[in-house]
Amino acid sequence: MTKNGLASMKSTPIQLHLPISTFSSTESSEKGREREFNGRAANKLAPGDRAFHDWYRFVLSFPPHLVSNYIEDFGLDGRHVILDPFCGTGTTIVEAKRQGIQAVGVEANLFAHFASCVKVDWGIDPDLLKKRAHDIGDSTLRLLRADGIDDNSPLKGRLQDISLRTLDTEAAHLLLTNSISSLPLHKSLILLDSLKKHQNQQYYQHALLALANALVFRISNLHFGPEVGVGKLKTDVPVVASWLSEIGRIANDLRLVRNKSFPSPRVYLGDARNISKIVRPDSVDAVITSPPYPNEKDYTRTTRLESVVLGFIKSKAELREMKKTFIRSNTRGVYKDDEDDKWVVGHPEIQRIAASIEKRRTELGKNSGFERLYGKVTRLYFGGMARHLADLRSVLRPGAKLAYVVGDQASYLRIMIHTGQLLADIAQALGYELVRIDLFRTRYATATREQLREEVVVLRWNG
Repeated sequence: MTKNGLASMKSTPIQLHLPISTFSSTESSEKGREREFNGRAANKLAPGDRAFHDWYRFVLSFPPHLVSNYIEDFGLDGRHVILDPFCGTGTTIVEAKRQGIQAVGVEANLFAHFASCVKVDWGIDPDLLKKRAHDIGDSTLRLLRADGIDDNSPLKGRLQDISLRTLDTEAAHLLLTNSISSLPLHKSLILLDSLKKHQNQQYYQHALLALANALVFRISNLHFGPEVGVGKLKTDVPVVASWLSEIGRIANDLRLVRNKSFPSPRVYLGDARNISKIVRPDSVDAVITSPPYPNEKDYTRTTRLESVVLGFIKSKAELREMKKTFIRSNTRGVYKDDEDDKWVVGHPEIQRIAASIEKRRTELGKNSGFERLYGKVTRLYFGGMARHLADLRSVLRPGAKLAYVVGDQASYLRIMIHTGQLLADIAQALGYELVRIDLFRTRYATATREQLREEVVVLRWNG
């Protein structure tokens, strides 16, 4: 099957028979504009970028300055539309709005979609938000004092003497053990109840996002490194004050844009593999995005606490249904009826990698249910990305430019996966032009003791 034949396909699996590209990462960096950053510094949120972005930021997000680089590189302005089909918590769409460019986001994670929607809603009155928040805070403090709890002072008396609020059993089982201590959870649920009385008000969603950010970074016991885990247990923490601090930051940012005009991004809850069912045909000038990487990170774990406590996910069944709309990037999101692997059945390098993973698994005697899926999830991941790129073509305008931030991985028994190069091969087979592969940064992998490349695959859709 020829490249032209592949490009004409709309929704059938691709049979990739292209040889693996000899266009190396080193060559791509020399041909492109080298962005040689090392480690965490390249991914750090700069002080000047904190407004709006910092209302809630997914810990694995790519930085606003990288989006800004490609907005400039692609020559984008107010005449254009940017799409982020894996928009997460909104880095691309927030940065596009800040620069006066229309943007469209698509996200399958319920809480991340909510966060993105709120972060691009700059139309509420910051003074009203702050005043109502203080009123809600005061009513919450009164309720806590009635139970003998002073939110700003250590508990006097015994915790056992207080009837603590908690989550229902099924929801509680979704949380990482000890991710939040019992007294801070009780106080957070009391605050949430007070806040819900205002859910029909325009400031409600901003106040709820502020609580989410406070839960994760001030109230909980969570630790990010970047894997999510549990750090030092906090038996108590000021909940209302933590929330009001977040409210203050949001209000301050909103004051910066009061009486100013910006485009209104659209954010959709949906599956990036079915983008043509969400976004209008022939409407997108550029794509700037960072899809999941093929590894063992369960991205729902990073947003699990706020998703459960705030009621976005209430059961394992709801979690499973949400995961089914994700690209299959880890073994905890693989299901019996998955068929995305059919899309790359003819790609020799992906099949070789999957076979190498399975061979090493057998040699090492790794026989857990998850380990047996390592090879399959590798094929499913690239098949899902092929399905996404195939479906994406119908929404792109001729000449559209694309930037995909992806990283090399060695999570599956130390078999190296050069994600950027493989996605470039898949894109070319589907009729995209590979412009270059830029180096964004390198990350040290303790498992392999190697520097893994995080790259930006730059493509063009010529129509």
